[in-house]
Amino acid sequence: MSERKVLNKYFPPDFDPSLIPRRRLPKNSQQVVRLMAPFSMRCNTCGEYIYKGKKFNARKETVDGEDYYGIKIFRFYIKCTLCSAEITFKTDPKNTDYAAEHGASRNFEPWREEKAEEENNPMKALENRTVDSKREMDILDALQDIRARNARNERVGQSVDLLDRLGMEEIESEEDRERKLAEEEDERLVREVFAKIPAGDHSPAQAGPSHPGGSVEPVVTVKRKAGAEEPELQSLLPESARSLLSAASAIGAPAAKRKKMQSKSSLGIKLKGKVKAG
Repeated sequence: MSERKVLNKYFPPDFDPSLIPRRRLPKNSQQVVRLMAPFSMRCNTCGEYIYKGKKFNARKETVDGEDYYGIKIFRFYIKCTLCSAEITFKTDPKNTDYAAEHGASRNFEPWREEKAEEENNPMKALENRTVDSKREMDILDALQDIRARNARNERVGQSVDLLDRLGMEEIESEEDRERKLAEEEDERLVREVFAKIPAGDHSPAQAGPSHPGGSVEPVVTVKRKAGAEEPELQSLLPESARSLLSAASAIGAPAAKRKKMQSKSSLGIKLKGKVKAG
């Protein structure tokens, strides 16, 4: 089956185009073209309105004896959609437009009247230019706002990407910062208190208050650096206290008493771990 639309034609080897007779056409022949109405018009015969852009099968010819600086002027023939009366219009290269010629009249176009008024009234032209300038400034302001908003959104997106790369899931709130400052203040006070305690074993000058029986309760002072591990309680007690503790452990103190002794000593220091039996 042959193709409906073909681009190549077969020419036999003995084809001679010079043998084809030339057609003689009239000097100003008309051509059938498909066009749209260049302006809205009204038929003078029946009063039918023909809007701009309506399509017609028109005839086209060159106007004899008329041109504009060597530019040809063409005439078009169409028919009214209601009464089929013939309507003609031609090109107007001087005004870059079309002009109604016969069979129809062009509808009123307010922008043409405004243009003519501007040509005759300089103040009207100035007002129109001012309005146009204000409109352009508003458009530029709106465009600047859009650009600023896009730049701000881009910066926010970059900040979010940076936080994701650093592994920060959320930003600290005001309460978290206050709590952190309070903890740092407490730690500083603890360091200052421990820094004022003198180092060394207990001496008579450091002895505690005497009891009615005449015995003196020794006072143990401990000085350590902040951040260091807390020493064992038994290493801070004198030899007599350690011997008493070992003897009590050998006898076997009650569980409640051992728990109480493990939880808190007379020095106010919490014990770590359980006291093992000797």
